Amino acid sequence: MYDELTAGDIQKMREEIDHRVRVLRPKLIEDVQTARAFGDLSENFEYKCAKQEKNRNESRIRYLERMIRTAKVISEDSGEDEVGLFDQVVAFNERLGREMTVRIVTTLRTDTAKGLISKESPVGKALLGRRAGDRVRVKVSEEMQYDLVIRSIEKGRDDGSVGIRAY
Repeated sequence: MYDELTAGDIQKMREEIDHRVRVLRPKLIEDVQTARAFGDLSENFEYKCAKQEKNRNESRIRYLERMIRTAKVISEDSGEDEVGLFDQVVAFNERLGREMTVRIVTTLRTDTAKGLISKESPVGKALLGRRAGDRVRVKVSEEMQYDLVIRSIEKGRDDGSVGIRAY
């Protein structure tokens, strides 16, 4: 399995790995050693917390390295009048009778509370490659489907403002 990521996604992950290896790892190792010096490890809460934080950092490094290793690099280019990556789309939900504004991003950058939806989500899949005025069917499951009408598309680009999520 692979994840479709942009070159920008991979660059952000490499930067995070570099920070975690060069800055956080030495600090966390030092924290573990300091807490270990407090004495009895079976009742040493500081030691337990320091080890957990060090292990979380190592786990995140392994996760990012695996994501880079298995990634399929995709282009963020799209037609001038088509929905593509990082574009902001205003769509009218016919079922609810209201508009929604979303920005299409890669899976690593999703944050639905901020309107950042994955290109692999049902809405993202339905919108990608479509044009303003198109009616698209969003298929959540066999039983759950609804229509959106694309009202407008504001072309976007990866300006670095959308970070990668924690997990």
